[in-house]
Amino acid sequence: MRRTALGLVIAGALTVGAGVASPVAAHPPASNPHTSTAAAFAKKVTAKNVLRHLGQLQKIADQNGGNRAAATPGYEASARYVEKTLKKAGYTTERDYFTFDREILDAQTLTLAPAAGDPVSYVVDQMAYSASTPVGGVTADVASPTDTFGCTPETWEGVDVTGKIALVSRGGCTFAIKGATAEAAGAAATVIYNNTDGLLNGTLGEENGVGIAVAGISLADGQALVAAAASGPLALTLDVRSHTETTESFNVIAETKKGRDDNVVMLGAHLDGVEEGPGINDNGSGSAALLEVAVQLADAKKLNNTVRFAWWGAEELGLIGSTRYVTDLAAQAGELDRIATYLNFDMVGSPNYIIGVYDADESTYEAPVAVPEGSAATEDVLTDYFDSIGQAWVDTEFSGRSDYQAFILNGIPASGLFTGADDVKTDEEVALFGGTAGITHDPNYHSPGDDLTNINAEALGIMSKAIAFATYSLAQDTSAINGVSGPGDQPVKPKPGKPGKPWKHGKSHGAPGHWDKAA
Repeated sequence: MRRTALGLVIAGALTVGAGVASPVAAHPPASNPHTSTAAAFAKKVTAKNVLRHLGQLQKIADQNGGNRAAATPGYEASARYVEKTLKKAGYTTERDYFTFDREILDAQTLTLAPAAGDPVSYVVDQMAYSASTPVGGVTADVASPTDTFGCTPETWEGVDVTGKIALVSRGGCTFAIKGATAEAAGAAATVIYNNTDGLLNGTLGEENGVGIAVAGISLADGQALVAAAASGPLALTLDVRSHTETTESFNVIAETKKGRDDNVVMLGAHLDGVEEGPGINDNGSGSAALLEVAVQLADAKKLNNTVRFAWWGAEELGLIGSTRYVTDLAAQAGELDRIATYLNFDMVGSPNYIIGVYDADESTYEAPVAVPEGSAATEDVLTDYFDSIGQAWVDTEFSGRSDYQAFILNGIPASGLFTGADDVKTDEEVALFGGTAGITHDPNYHSPGDDLTNINAEALGIMSKAIAFATYSLAQDTSAINGVSGPGDQPVKPKPGKPGKPWKHGKSHGAPGHWDKAA
């Protein structure tokens, strides 16, 4: 899960917060004649089968360098497994190709040479869209602003930063402003340390105008460097260099053969993971749950609406696959109008889980993005299901920081499910879901530990059945969302690969922004 601020103004830490909602009767259940059949369908989607798919994804990662990242053999093998499983169930699958500019790291080190003793190395991350240092890096003393943030020229007044490495804290303004302000004061490079635990990953955004290298480090390392600088001049070397290469990847798309083609229910999960690990919770879990729902739905005797499934590529690199897909649809007259709603499933098996639903009705969180009409009704399908079985749930912020972003930017209703990433679990959440307070929902987030042994099967089962219920319910009736109920006139579906097939787009070009543009 790569939460991105692409095209949106979003500030704050790289988290999706969860607020406690009433676990029962938070939304009065709507009358729906398909509720009983949807509940029966949900029982067909078992955690056992979803775990079987996850086992295959784990095996794929093990055989391909330990990961399933975009544009790697692990991703290709993951896609082939999804395609093979879908074809066996009777679907026709399509690879929706796109190209993008990918950042390739050439060097990424931060080293302190103390007056006595061995050099000390720190983990550092060059920010996306940052300039590179010269070959060999920049070696200099460090300087910090008067307020630690360094957001305005006044904070550098009286500070000798010329030719030095600016050492500033996260907070107060965007990373690009920090870098530009330090550069204007004379800094040779900027290092920004986090204001919470963990390495600071970030982006300056495209066309940021910053001419010096900007990199992120952890809070602990930043505090250590500040303390060291207080004792005298430092010899700190920052060497962060990268270049871009045009890369090709693809989404995997499939849809049901039954159902009216002018009212499409769409569901998606990103198939790629990060390079650091196998990506079994993030986001093998959502991909596997969606796959099993698709397999079971293939046997449905009647569907009023077409259901389209997407396994997105290059989400971890900036929501690229889903953004390209929606951009292509928007360029085709009437194609976006076909989509009744979109549901997103990104991390649904977190070890220290919550049962989270995107807060489309803003009952707990005011959304930092525009919420398309119909999104609250989409959320209701999920929350009403949980209420009907007595399952506690909480709201998570409707932030747009996953693959539903491009959909909501284009006015398509959306909601989704989430069991948590790097937010810390609260006592209130423990009371609802068990687990351990004071640690994150997924301590293995974006790490080698995100493997099959750390999937919570209980959470996976709860969420998989909720996905199944919502899929079947909306496949029959979206009237609460867009006023469409019943099969209506059945348009003739174009054959796969022929003009007019809504998910046949060919290749698109360019690269969207990266993630976490926050201060």
